[in-house]
Amino acid sequence: MLIHFGGFMVKGLEGSSQQCRELLDKRWPEMRQQLLDWWEVHGRKDIAIKPWMFTADGRWPEPHEDLSPYGIWIAEVMLQQTQLRVMRPYWEQWMLVLPTVQHLAAAEERQVLLLWQGLGYYSRARRLHQAARQLAASPLPSSLEAWQAVPGIGRTTAGSILSSALNRPVPILDGNVRRVLARLHACLEPPHRAQASFWQWSEALLDPLRPRDFNQAVMDLGALVCTPRTPSCQLCPWQSSCAAYAAGEPSHFPVKDASKPIPFQVIGVGVVLNEAGEVLIDQRLNEGLLGGMWEFPGGKQEPGEAIEATIARELREELAIEVQVGEQLIALDHAYSHKKLRFVVHLCRWIAGEPKPLASQQVCWVKPEDLSDYPFPAANARMIAALIDHLRADMLSQRS
Repeated sequence: MLIHFGGFMVKGLEGSSQQCRELLDKRWPEMRQQLLDWWEVHGRKDIAIKPWMFTADGRWPEPHEDLSPYGIWIAEVMLQQTQLRVMRPYWEQWMLVLPTVQHLAAAEERQVLLLWQGLGYYSRARRLHQAARQLAASPLPSSLEAWQAVPGIGRTTAGSILSSALNRPVPILDGNVRRVLARLHACLEPPHRAQASFWQWSEALLDPLRPRDFNQAVMDLGALVCTPRTPSCQLCPWQSSCAAYAAGEPSHFPVKDASKPIPFQVIGVGVVLNEAGEVLIDQRLNEGLLGGMWEFPGGKQEPGEAIEATIARELREELAIEVQVGEQLIALDHAYSHKKLRFVVHLCRWIAGEPKPLASQQVCWVKPEDLSDYPFPAANARMIAALIDHLRADMLSQRS
């Protein structure tokens, strides 16, 4: 089968990959200009969208102007697992409270995690804090190797910091860029299996004179036009150079491995109250996605086990306490990228045993109205709201 690609007739998709790449190599200068022309009109060059990409006086920087690496570093780490529209208010609040690397280095971990609360993947915040304490006494790195030595910084994040802040000609390979390149080349392998090729393509395509603008433009193209499910090929400045479009199947790329079923677990949670009306919480170990966060204690339900028995057992094993499991407070579902959980939350009355952090960093009794002073995972916010509503209703019923 012959397909029309870049003004030439080439063989069908699988047999033409080398021909397409040779044609693309010749068209890089033209394609760079096409993309930058498109971006000047349609790109996300709005201070309300990406405030970290603007100068102090509110301008998009000229190629010779540098930006603060600190604000871009924070933004890039937040964007590693979070969409732009979600993370932007978090970045703005963070920069108000911790405007410099020195402020971050001096902050307590609880403050850092509270500012991060709701963004998920909390190890990112802990690594930022750790890195700030290492870097606070000297200027922030200015080389790719030095940034990659910073905790939590990989090649893409390092490249984005350097190209965005200092206009360095360093390629990036985030999700949007991978998708654009996979379609441009009609790559028949999943990106994670062809990393070397994707990095070569990103580096070859990069505009050496305007790397900051170019990297932003490729990301914007992926976010606004070359979208995952329904790409708007008719609006794409690279339509005539795209091998996947030429083959008539751009949405088939990037190629993906067969998906695995997402495991499902039921978690029994105990909201333990003492005679003073305080509630028991514990702080997770620093390992894992939710490391360092506070939570109501509990754990996984075993096969054939009643949820009340799960809660009593988990609190005995993790805190060395005995409780009377009472009424259900709330049940809620929460999905992570790698698993789905159902939290079944019961009110519990503390009977015996001094709480000990057998599987956590520390435990403490807290007044319900003070729970907002502690960083909790997102799912716990609904549990706290349900607890406050229950206590308020209980108080009203006692008065009447």
